[in-house]
Amino acid sequence: MPTDTNAAVTIAQQWLDASARTATEKQFDAHFNLISRRVRVTGIPGIESVSYQDWARQSEKEFKDNVLKSVSYKGLKVVASNEKQIMFQTLETIVANDGLKKSQGIEVVLEKEEDGVWRVIQERVMPREEAQHFGLIAS
Repeated sequence: MPTDTNAAVTIAQQWLDASARTATEKQFDAHFNLISRRVRVTGIPGIESVSYQDWARQSEKEFKDNVLKSVSYKGLKVVASNEKQIMFQTLETIVANDGLKKSQGIEVVLEKEEDGVWRVIQERVMPREEAQHFGLIAS
């Protein structure tokens, strides 16, 4: 389906909107329906990779403890796409209720799984210099 860039952008933007909304509203089940059980998150300093179980456990605690104020995304650059996968880059901003704010470039791979739902199967936190190079973060 999204071999054309417009379709890939639409699908990726819908996923980003749903991800930001469900995280901000602390809708755990809806949020984790956007994440593949096969997901791997890389690029976090000092951590080799984060699995679905690790991510779910951490998020469930943060949602329950009301740590998170909001999640938002700005900018969307589709890098590659085919009928089953879309790779894109975006700027993710996470704001905690204690005022801490973190913005980082991320590269995301969505895959259309067997049930027809697009879920993230891979996410990589980009080094700051790389995010600047791709125009996600100002120099």
